[in-house]
Parts: sequence; C-alpha cells; structure tokens
Amino acid sequence: HTHTHTHTNKQTEKETERNVMEQFNPGLRNLVNLGKSYEKSVTAMTLAGKAYFEAVSKVGENAIVSPVSRELGVVLMEISEAHRKVYNELEENFKRFHREIIIELEKKTEMDVKYMNATFKRYQSEHKLKLDSLERSQTDLKKLKRKSQGKHSSKYEIKENEYLESISSRQVDMQKFIADGCKEALLEEKRRFCFLADKHCMFSYQTSNFHEKAKEMLAMKLPSWQEKCSDITKVPDTVTTMIEELTTTPKQSPLVERYNRNNVESGTPPPAPPLKAQTSPLANMFDPEPRFSLTPTSDNNSEVSLSQSTSQSSGLNVGRKPRVRTIFPHTAGNNHTLLSFDDGDIITLLIQEEKDGWLYGELEKTQQRGWFPSSYCRPYTEPMISNSNLGTPDEEEPVLLPPPDYSDYAPSSPVVPSTPSPQNTVSLVNGTAKAPFLGGGNPFATVKLRPTVTNDRSAPIV
Repeated sequence: HTHTHTHTNKQTEKETERNVMEQFNPGLRNLVNLGKSYEKSVTAMTLAGKAYFEAVSKVGENAIVSPVSRELGVVLMEISEAHRKVYNELEENFKRFHREIIIELEKKTEMDVKYMNATFKRYQSEHKLKLDSLERSQTDLKKLKRKSQGKHSSKYEIKENEYLESISSRQVDMQKFIADGCKEALLEEKRRFCFLADKHCMFSYQTSNFHEKAKEMLAMKLPSWQEKCSDITKVPDTVTTMIEELTTTPKQSPLVERYNRNNVESGTPPPAPPLKAQTSPLANMFDPEPRFSLTPTSDNNSEVSLSQSTSQSSGLNVGRKPRVRTIFPHTAGNNHTLLSFDDGDIITLLIQEEKDGWLYGELEKTQQRGWFPSSYCRPYTEPMISNSNLGTPDEEEPVLLPPPDYSDYAPSSPVVPSTPSPQNTVSLVNGTAKAPFLGGGNPFATVKLRPTVTNDRSAPIV
C-alpha cells in the first residue's frame, strides 16, 4: 500500500511538472505573441479613429462659418473631441496592458523555464540519494539474514531490528519527500495560473474603468447634441429674416430700366452680365428656384414676359417655343458657347429659364445655338388672332429683368410651356414648403438644401 501511494505521488509530481513545462509555459509564449498582435491592432484602430474624427472636426469647422449650421459645426467638433479623449484613454489602458501583462509574461516565461529545470534536477538528485540510502539498508538486511540463517544468536536479532528500523525510517522519509515534492509541484502550477488570472483580473478592472470613462465622455453632452439636430427647420432669427428677404419679388433693375428707356434709340447696348456670376452661398441654399413667369401681368398695358405661355395665344401657335427679337447686336468673339447676332434677329428660346442674366437659344436665320444676354432682346410674337386681350409688346416699354437664378438645374429636354395657373402647387415636407428641385432622388431627403451653383456656360442638352 505504501509503495502504491508513493508511486501515485511520483506520477502526480511528474505530470504536474510536465504540465508546467510542456503546456503552461508554451501557452504563455503564445499569449505574448497574440498580445503583441492585439496591441498592434488597437494601435492601428486608435490611429484610424483619431484620423476619422479629426476629419469630422474639419467638417465642423466648415459648418461654423455658416449662419444656419454654426451650432451643428460646434456639435461635430465637440463629438470629435470626445472621441479623441476616448481614444487617448484606450491608449493609456493598453500601455498598462503592455507593461503589466506582456512584459511580465515574457520575463516569467524565460525565468520559469530555467527555474523549473533547476528545481526538477535538484528534486531528482535528492530523490536518488534517499532512494540509494533506502536500498542500501534493504541490501544490508538481506545479507544479515543470510548470515544468521540457522543461527539463534541474539546478536543477529538486535542487528536485524536495527536494519528494520532504519529501513522503516528511510521509507517514511522517502514518502514524505515525494509527498512534499508533489505538493510543491501542484502549488507551483497553481501559483502560475493564479499569476495569470490575477493579471487579467487587473486588466479587466482597468478596461471596466475605461468603458465607464468613455461612457461619461460620450453621454455627458449627448442630449444637447441630439437636441441641436432634432429639428432642421429651426433656424436663427437672423437667417429667417435673410430668407424672407430672398423670397420677396425683386424690383426691376434700375440699370436695365435706364438703358431701356434712354439708350434704345441711341443704339447703346446694356452691358452683358458676367460669364462667371458670383452668387451668395446662402441664397444658393434657400432661394426657391426662379423661373420665367408663364403668366402675363394683369395690367392691360403691361409687357409680355420672355417665356409667355403660348396656351394663351391662338391655336395656330400651340406647341411653338417662345421667341425673342434682338434689340442690340451681339458678338461672341472667340467664345464658341456664345451666340452672335444683329439687331432685329429672331431667336427661338431652347431653354426658357434665365441663368444669371443669360438665355440659351437658336438664331433662326443661321440655326446656330448659344448663350446671349437677356437684356439684348425682347419678347417676340407674330401677329395672330388671339382670344386673350394681350397685345403686341410695345418696343419702347422697359424690359423686365427676371429674378436672379441661383440654381444650376437645367432640363435635359426642351421645356414645353404649360397653361398658367393662378397659384403654383407646392408640396409640403414636414409642414414646410418643398421647393421644385427636391422632387426626389436625394439621399439626404430630409435636409432641404440647394445644390451648388456651377455657372457652367457649356451648351446644354436640348
């Protein structure tokens, strides 16, 4: 029984030592390698995250200069700053991870291999000494028994008892040595697992603190951030006033009025509008897209607009594009996108919308197409029988200057004049008027902003 117990302890000790040397320490080396990869991944993530939110902050800086989006710019910059602080905390957390886990595991793994090898060798050496001593006592006892065989001398009995006591003592000592070795081996194994668990408990605690800090940083201002972007229709009073001014009907340009009344007979043309008109970004956002009025004014003596509805003329003119007659000559020069003509030429409008003071049409006598100043022409209608009370426009009446166009929208096909209606039907989005250019296809459908003006003077598709 004693021999079996001793053998069991020795097997347990060997298995424990093998577990530490062949499984635990290689496992630690694997953890070190994986931990370094973990650190690299987190470092790459924090760098990418910081770069991303730095870009968010740049967008916020652009929004700050806008009178309507200033608060949202501040929100974007505050969000970016909060995430930057979160990433800084994450970096600090992984510096501790590297210092307290990765470096410690590396040191412990290298030292433990040496320690376990030395400990095992010392144990084997001591075990061999005790085993040799026990075996010598057993051999001596056997020799004594052979000598005393057939003899009844008390001298042999005393000597034999001494050997038996020595053997028994050495067996007990051997058992204790093996038991202590087994216990120490098991404790060494547990000590290593305890070290690993304790290190990761600390890392878990630090990670928990990081998440609590991150939650506090992100949640502290979250309600105010959400409030700022909850209602896009809410704008500052100054912007509301500006929008109201933009939506009012502009008065006729004094410059065009002066040229129309005083310089027609003298043949001095008004200046052509600039090719690259500078328009206000705010107007570009909020000004409803202006179009030439298709409805003549109610005044019996008023002039006809450039895109007068042909539905008000006789049936002979239905489907005809509106035309204008030039009142000044115009030379395109080297610009192939502009149209040259003489005084009195007829031009068919291919696009009825004025673009920053320019119209696009086809010269009837040459079939050439191009842009030309709207102030160089007047509406032209052929004499016809009409059911309306509209007369031929008086050439001496002042030319109407259409409202400024801040939209870069251009139809891809010729615009067919439609029958005028007393009121324009405007759809509502969230209780606010929906401008015509918001008909659909916009992924930011809830953000009612205008497209950017390009002032492109290239020939449109008609």
